[in-house]
Amino acid sequence: MASTFDSTLSSLGISSTASTTANAAVNSSSTTLGTSDFLKLLTAQLQNQDPFSPTDNSQMVAQLAQITSTSGIADMSTTLKAIQTKLNGPSTADALSYVGKTILTEGSTAYGRTSGGIAGAAEIDGDASDVSVSIKDANGQLLNTIDLGAQKAGDISYDWNGKTASGTDAGTGPFTVSVSATGTSGSVASRNLVWAPVSAVAVPATGSPTLTVPGVGQVALTAVRQVG
Repeated sequence: MASTFDSTLSSLGISSTASTTANAAVNSSSTTLGTSDFLKLLTAQLQNQDPFSPTDNSQMVAQLAQITSTSGIADMSTTLKAIQTKLNGPSTADALSYVGKTILTEGSTAYGRTSGGIAGAAEIDGDASDVSVSIKDANGQLLNTIDLGAQKAGDISYDWNGKTASGTDAGTGPFTVSVSATGTSGSVASRNLVWAPVSAVAVPATGSPTLTVPGVGQVALTAVRQVG
């Protein structure tokens, strides 16, 4: 089959080297040979075949079967990819199920509980010899610092009782929370995670739905660490 195809290209004035280059260009770009392209090549093959040695019928049947199979596989692959994207992507129903619930997500603004204080987590990317959480008021004044000591990489939960360093009531906030972590080689990448309620869901015309979280903003479903 390959030799017949090469002969056809040669009769059209295309060398095997050029066809290899053309094939490489096709494979490296978004353009692919479809059924119509194959039929054009097959027609050219029939028009330029040697009348004393015509193309064998079995070869033609094999070529037609091959292009049909390849086209079918390509269509199936496209369909399966579309299904996979749909299954993996968050749906509006998934997002709506979060409304009214409290989630743990990255953020620096936290509101006090009715019982006082806040709960959250420090997320660090590597082992640290010292981890601390700083809590400030709306004016940027430091209220208290929670020393979490040495910690392994991951999430470290903390709970602040709502008291300042001097023991007075800090109020209900909002509070600005930041995490600091250091290791043997210096600072370790870290971030604060806050517990916050989901008040609504934003459904854009295109793209995935996002959660509306007071004090945090729009949060993607993939950014939710825990659900309370």
